[in-house]
Amino acid sequence: MIKRLSKCIREYKLPSILAPIFIAMEVILEVFIPKIMGKLMDNGIEKGDVSYVLKAGVLLVVLCSLSLLSGVASGTAAAKASSGFAKNLRHDMYHNVQNFSFASIDKFSTSGLVTRLTTDVTNLQNSYQMIIRIAVRSPAMLIFSLTMALSINAKISMIFLCVIPILALGLGLIISKAHPIFKRVFKTYDKLNTVVNENLHGIRVVKSFVREDEEKKKFKGVSGTIFSDTKKAEGFLAFNAPLMQFSSYLCMLLIAWFGAKLIIGSGSAEMTTGDLFSVITYTMQILSTLMMLSMIFVMLTMSKASGERVCEVLNEVTDLHNPENPVKEVKDGSIVFENAGFSYSKSKDNLCLKNVNLSIKSGETVGIIGSTGSSKTSFVQLIPRLYDVTEGSVKVGGVDVRDYDLDTLRNQVAMVLQKNVLFSGTIKDNLRWGNENATEEEMIEACKLAQAHPFISEMPDGYDTYIEQGGTNVSGGQKQRICIARSLLKKPKILILDDSTSAVDTKTDTLIRMAFKQYIPETTKIIIAQRISSIQDADKIIVLDGGEVSAFGTHDELMKTSEIYQEVYNSQVKGGSDDE
Repeated sequence: MIKRLSKCIREYKLPSILAPIFIAMEVILEVFIPKIMGKLMDNGIEKGDVSYVLKAGVLLVVLCSLSLLSGVASGTAAAKASSGFAKNLRHDMYHNVQNFSFASIDKFSTSGLVTRLTTDVTNLQNSYQMIIRIAVRSPAMLIFSLTMALSINAKISMIFLCVIPILALGLGLIISKAHPIFKRVFKTYDKLNTVVNENLHGIRVVKSFVREDEEKKKFKGVSGTIFSDTKKAEGFLAFNAPLMQFSSYLCMLLIAWFGAKLIIGSGSAEMTTGDLFSVITYTMQILSTLMMLSMIFVMLTMSKASGERVCEVLNEVTDLHNPENPVKEVKDGSIVFENAGFSYSKSKDNLCLKNVNLSIKSGETVGIIGSTGSSKTSFVQLIPRLYDVTEGSVKVGGVDVRDYDLDTLRNQVAMVLQKNVLFSGTIKDNLRWGNENATEEEMIEACKLAQAHPFISEMPDGYDTYIEQGGTNVSGGQKQRICIARSLLKKPKILILDDSTSAVDTKTDTLIRMAFKQYIPETTKIIIAQRISSIQDADKIIVLDGGEVSAFGTHDELMKTSEIYQEVYNSQVKGGSDDE
């Protein structure tokens, strides 16, 4: 984990090195101050030597000033290093997510990824800053202060060594109890984000069904779990402060007691007042250092869980990758399925698609119909290689899709998904997802084919109309038509519409299909639909049932041979269409 996270330091290595160097300088300067203060008391104040007092005072001012400057430089370098480290973490995580296959995306929830990119990265940023500053300062201060204290009086200084085992045992118990709870808390944060995300996206449904109270209860339940777990973890961590205070006061009492006895008993021969002052000051430095070390352990306990979660995303390797010598040209839009089978779990014992053998010619229009759960969407997702087949093969243009360069293949297969997504920006911005260099004339032509031009023209700003996040200021049918136009701008060899005209009326649906037939005859068109009217004019129709191809043929052929197709047709035509 540490090795993987350290790769994200990159261009911030210099400030990461400078921060501990400056902090070490600050520590060295600080540890000389008590020694000089002790000499000032013994040789200056007690003897009334004003000249010595002035010299020592000037030296103290210089040391304090240099220590302050070193601390500022260290803080600045540490802030730059930790912020840059966090920036690189987010960059690497986000870029790796962009390379995820659908299988990898299914593995991580959206809310889980958001938590990792925000809360977990912030924890690691704070820990990194603490490591390159306090984790350097504390051991250095501990070593130098203890060395200086031993040089003054070794007997008194041995008191510290008696306290360290107590602290080590106490901190070990605290960390062993707190870490598992923090690990559980971060997973619960994922659930909290899921609840918030679902509620915000479905706020219209929540209000229309008057489910506000139920949603509040759901949020309260998850939030309450976080509260109780965090309280429990913080309860263990709370023992850290009294443990440190107990150790501090114990050391102070013992040093004051034995120090005073040495001064009185030896007549300042073994220890002077200034020496006692210096040792007490070093005691405070050592104990404050131990307090800082305990804080580091606490922070690292919290960030360890975050680090593990971040590394899960960074180390995720997509199961889809380019072959050694990928094919970089798609000859045509022909599609062949050969004994194809597919399972989301990669298990051949649990196939959702099985024994698929089909041949679709380039330029054909093919309709797909089937009941809910018949794997229609899974079927078409194998064509642009959003998933890989579990067995058999899928060929596009006579070449196995696994032999293509992924970008080349997907640029020639335009897919309008079942859940249409528009991004915040103008209509032009959204259309240019299909072709970033598209001219206004090309965008208008694509929108005319998708029957989107009429309603866009009626908008106040036309193609410069701003689309709100999630496309909330356009209707479902308008959203679908903009998404279809966006796909057409790719000028693909294969166009897949996954139930993408369900929100438009029958007349508009017919106009879209007529435009496809007239203006893009060489493009292979695959249309998943629930309405027979949307696909009955297709060259071929696939009937899927339970993940298998139940029938394959024209409308007339299926009306004679397929009971499933006849049943759907009769229920829609005789019983009334969806629109009616």
